Amino acid sequence: MRYSTQTEHGKPIRLHDADDFIAMRIAGKIAAETLDFITPYVKAGVSTAELDRLCEEFMRAAGSIPATIDYHGYRHASCISVNHVVTHGIPSASKILKTGDILNIDVTPKINGWHGDTSRTYKVGAVSILANRLVDTTYAAMMAGIKEVRPGATLGDVGAAIEAVARAERFSSVRDFCGHGVGQVFHDTPLVLHYGKRGTGTVLEPGMFFTIEPMLNAGSFEVKVLGDGWTTVTKDHSLSAQFEHTLAVTETGFEIFTLSALGE
Repeated sequence: MRYSTQTEHGKPIRLHDADDFIAMRIAGKIAAETLDFITPYVKAGVSTAELDRLCEEFMRAAGSIPATIDYHGYRHASCISVNHVVTHGIPSASKILKTGDILNIDVTPKINGWHGDTSRTYKVGAVSILANRLVDTTYAAMMAGIKEVRPGATLGDVGAAIEAVARAERFSSVRDFCGHGVGQVFHDTPLVLHYGKRGTGTVLEPGMFFTIEPMLNAGSFEVKVLGDGWTTVTKDHSLSAQFEHTLAVTETGFEIFTLSALGE
């Protein structure tokens, strides 16, 4: 294993080789296919527990295991965050989707020791104008951040691009959670903030693997964690949306490991 000469809070940043890219393509493909698979099941009247069960079945049938199960005590194969839940929503049989909801489904299949981490925000039937704009803007913000990725760019460039898209639509980018290095370690260096200043932060090098996963709120960026220790909601009860891809820095730009056949 190679490491960058840069460190983050004293911790090294891993640089991956060609074999590692091959392994991550497999993990990323399963992650993307899981979200493609679950898409038609996201509809009014379905519980988030049922969506979680289906995601787990699909990941295991594909030869992977859900990395979230038993991770720091978490017991589910996915995180499903509905409406004002920002992240780490716990699937529940009592949480039934209704028309107009938006929800993020976040999955991380692990195969041969490698993690593919991805999430999408789904719309349940016809949603409000605000919800529709928030979801579409969040996806655009993620892609704007991804397009900054190339050798010599900085993570500050990524964060600034994301924040600019959010602010243009008068949305806020959550600051309490961020993207992260990923590979054989679920959460690794570097940390990828979804706000920032251009030209600052870690300089990107070929072989770095990490997620970009902005969470945008319709109101304030402030959040709070509920008593279960996982569920995180907007403090002002405003809507929140998130998208996430796992990607690599290549010699000339980036490669998205979790890009689906649907183009998501």
